[in-house]
Amino acid sequence: MNMFNSTLSMTEFVLNCAITPEQKTTAIALLILLYLVSLFGNLLVILVIMINHQLHSPMYIYIGTLAVIDLGNGIVLIPKMLTVIIHDVLLVPYTVCLVQMYLILNMELMEALLLTLMAIDRYVAVVFPLRYPSIVTNKTVWVSVVILVISAFLINSSYLVFTNELPFCKTNILPYCFCDYSTMVHISCADNPKYLMLISTIVIAFGVFPFALILFSYSIIGLAALRISSVDGKKKVFSTCLSHILVVGFFYIPFMISYILPGTGVKLSTEAYNTLVIIGNVVPPMMNPIIYSFRNKEIKGSISKILSGKKTNPEVSN
Repeated sequence: MNMFNSTLSMTEFVLNCAITPEQKTTAIALLILLYLVSLFGNLLVILVIMINHQLHSPMYIYIGTLAVIDLGNGIVLIPKMLTVIIHDVLLVPYTVCLVQMYLILNMELMEALLLTLMAIDRYVAVVFPLRYPSIVTNKTVWVSVVILVISAFLINSSYLVFTNELPFCKTNILPYCFCDYSTMVHISCADNPKYLMLISTIVIAFGVFPFALILFSYSIIGLAALRISSVDGKKKVFSTCLSHILVVGFFYIPFMISYILPGTGVKLSTEAYNTLVIIGNVVPPMMNPIIYSFRNKEIKGSISKILSGKKTNPEVSN
């Protein structure tokens, strides 16, 4: 079924992670560890924010939403990757592959947009501290989250439609651990520019545009911090933004290397690309709850109370 001279009637794809036997045991153990840490960490952050009324505020709504996205990303991605690695190759029904691709794209776009909203939130908190409570309310945050989710699903529906139209006449082998839009385009017989244009749109939608807004927000924050005379004030601004900066770094750096470098003419091997894709999709969901648990005193304190069996403060803060 791998090679045909005419268009294939595609019913399934073959996933192949291209991992050597020597790497197999290490990869499986590492993925299981990352999955368990991600699953436990994100569930814990969600639970803490839900039961502690003091955390029912804009910043924590965003953090909780990030944890939900990371949880979903791990559930959609890692079990399938483990199955592929364990069995070396895996036959995946065509519709299942499309659904996984669609869900992964949604998770990635939602996280990119959410990180942008969180940067804007930090911008308002630092530049307009007195007006922050009236500008950023729970209602506006929930509305922005709903718009974010709906936008991601609508935008990515176009990828689902176009992918379903792709003609396949050469191979049905995807040399990666999961179903990916750009890989499907590359193994297809399509030479229509609209498919390649959509790949460029992915880079702009997931990378350039949100990242540019994040950089703009932090450039304004940096200028505002320079105008603060006290050292303690500058430290407070840096501390307020550090967690988010770390999360943005973990999300965008692997993405930029895997998507932008090939566009500049640098050719990545299948193994290198696979590694970057795995890091970019698996590490952030694990690191995000760790970063916020250790860097945020409220979440850290609430987690300590839960783990020690103490009740969290039920009072609602103003």
